[in-house]
Amino acid sequence: MPKVKTNSGAKKRFTFTGTGKIKRHHAYHSHILTKKTKKQKRNLVHQTLVDQSNMKQVRDLLRLR
Repeated sequence: MPKVKTNSGAKKRFTFTGTGKIKRHHAYHSHILTKKTKKQKRNLVHQTLVDQSNMKQVRDLLRLR
């Protein structure tokens, strides 16, 4: 049986915390930034955790199940 490959787009977008949770970047911070406020752009810089409702899909892409 061949090895199962990890989704190469997902492995570039997600990282792990020390406790095994999955971190992600915020969307809407790549272009059309002139109409966004400084506060909005500043808050989009930080990483956050993947929501529980999306965790199964992300884990499937990373082949963690």
